[in-house]
Amino acid sequence: MEAAMGLMRRIPPKHTETALSALLTLLPQHSADLLSQVDQPLQVLCDVDSGKEFILCEYNRDADSFRSPWSNKYHPPIEDGALPATELRNLEVEANDIFAIYRDQYYEGGISSVYMWEDDNEGFVACFLIKKDGSKTGHGRRGYLQEGAWDAIHVIEVGPEEEGTAHYRLTSTVMLSLTTNNESSGTFNLSGSIRREMNMDLSVQEGHLCNMGRMIEEMESKLRNSLDQVYFGKTKEMVCTLRPPSEVVMRLPES
Repeated sequence: MEAAMGLMRRIPPKHTETALSALLTLLPQHSADLLSQVDQPLQVLCDVDSGKEFILCEYNRDADSFRSPWSNKYHPPIEDGALPATELRNLEVEANDIFAIYRDQYYEGGISSVYMWEDDNEGFVACFLIKKDGSKTGHGRRGYLQEGAWDAIHVIEVGPEEEGTAHYRLTSTVMLSLTTNNESSGTFNLSGSIRREMNMDLSVQEGHLCNMGRMIEEMESKLRNSLDQVYFGKTKEMVCTLRPPSEVVMRLPES
């Protein structure tokens, strides 16, 4: 299992589904652990009742059906599918509306979904998802990428309130992949994933959504900076070392 997880950490996100399927065939006894621990690129389905798209993940899945955050119905329909309690469902609806605004402001489009469910510690868990297709045919507005995808998964465990405060544990994963194909850069592919955790004890005076929103905003800023330094920064350093820009290449004197 340790070797399998090490392998999956090194697989580009665009090949995760294929690699995971192969591992499930080789290690059927670890299927549950692999499915729960390996983050896969997010998929999208349309809610026929609301006409809106929603994101599929393990957190809104029951058997082979997925619950829409817009209609609170499973697609395809099933009987006795797991649903959040009324109070938590109301919070989920509000979170989806607010997170859609956050998505438009930070990502200039894309798809977002929020799911909530009760846990065994008298608290609840919330999952915030964002998928942005930055390709020419997707949600990209600048048209620089041949293919491009940003998948963000934020899972927040919220503990029970104690003396006006609650403990929040945020686990965030971002998967990035992009491909260019133009005259200036040629064909270039870059992909990777990053995961971080954050724990905070916060007052619930302003509500859980405010606290969770601030944590996600802070975490996404850190993740973007890390991706910029680790992936783009290192790639730029290597490319400029191997192929220095023409304006900085020193010309040798003629003999």
